[in-house]
Amino acid sequence: MNYYLARLAHLATQPSRRIIGLMSGTSLDGLDVALCRLTGHGPGTQLVLEHFHTVPYTGDIKTRIREVFAQDLVRLEYLTLLNPWLGSLHAAAILDCLREWQVSPEEVDLVASHGQTVYHAPQHQHRRPDFPLNATLQLGDGDHVAVGTGIITLSDFRQKHVAAGGEGAPLAAYGDFLLLSSPAEERLLLNLGGIANFTYLPRTGGDASTAFSTDTGPGNTLLDTTVRAHHPTLQYDEDGRLAAAGRVHEGLLAALLDHPFFAAALPKTTGPELFSATYLAEAQQRSGTSALGLEDTLATLAELSALGVARAVHAAFSERPAPPAVYTSGGGAHNPALLAALKRHLPQARFTPTDALGVPGDAKEAILFAVLANEAVAGTPGRIGAGRQRVPAVGMGKISLPG
Repeated sequence: MNYYLARLAHLATQPSRRIIGLMSGTSLDGLDVALCRLTGHGPGTQLVLEHFHTVPYTGDIKTRIREVFAQDLVRLEYLTLLNPWLGSLHAAAILDCLREWQVSPEEVDLVASHGQTVYHAPQHQHRRPDFPLNATLQLGDGDHVAVGTGIITLSDFRQKHVAAGGEGAPLAAYGDFLLLSSPAEERLLLNLGGIANFTYLPRTGGDASTAFSTDTGPGNTLLDTTVRAHHPTLQYDEDGRLAAAGRVHEGLLAALLDHPFFAAALPKTTGPELFSATYLAEAQQRSGTSALGLEDTLATLAELSALGVARAVHAAFSERPAPPAVYTSGGGAHNPALLAALKRHLPQARFTPTDALGVPGDAKEAILFAVLANEAVAGTPGRIGAGRQRVPAVGMGKISLPG
């Protein structure tokens, strides 16, 4: 038997596994690297975060990714080259982190590599009758990660979800359910990344039928894009200071909300392909606000993100009160202007960082992919939710062997 296949089979029977989770989000801040010790699988999963670091992306890396990120037209040669280049880049980042942590690659059992999403195309968004399916594309070839690190790698997690009838996002529900369910309270886990999404976790940790996850609309993506357009040297509105200095423009807000996505049934997914600079410019043109100042534009966009979350929460809990326990993660959790808007629209909620649950908000997504890899190797796939909100019972992640 191939040595690595034998090792994989052995890992599946061990009581615990040491897994590196990788995540690079749509904000393009950098690569999140989380070294986790996972014991058990399924509802009995226990996780210890041993080390975490975000490897910042240089300006050159961001520029290269933005050549294809959410673009309708790209050069095929460039896309083909970018895929292995990103895989090799992520492999090098892993080795750098391991050296800093004084951990050898031989001490790591698996890498769980999400890759870099460059295009997300659920059917309700692309609406092409000649392709009646959902699709999503992540770059950062898993074979290059495996060969570059010498560690068995699971990657491309979203494709199995799509193949089984899902939309490829959000994938947080299963990992959230395993790690963060509580018999003591119902919970909403609100991730304020480039796109905002939340996972609902029922009070009973053993019952997955009512759990679900959904995107709600833009999180930081429009805020960051707008800041960069006005200030090329800035990547985002630090501490939400610019947005806090502005005033919401009701006309622009109404134009932004006049999109079918916000009225669509839950669960739903979306991406920067929809919530782009073009989407904003068209809303500004319709509302006569193309000359609106930066601060007022950002204040309006923060209000849009908060309203998207609030509307989705109200739609999900139209027949009973929403859980007051809301745990936040993602870059937007550090934006006071966005959090202030959320508190106005969800006054019953108690907003607490997921750090209070033992999962640092900045590391949460990387951790969740380590959980998915652990389940793919050692677990038994289980369904989350029911009906349209069901997450397929599939093991996610393609396996790449180092040799």
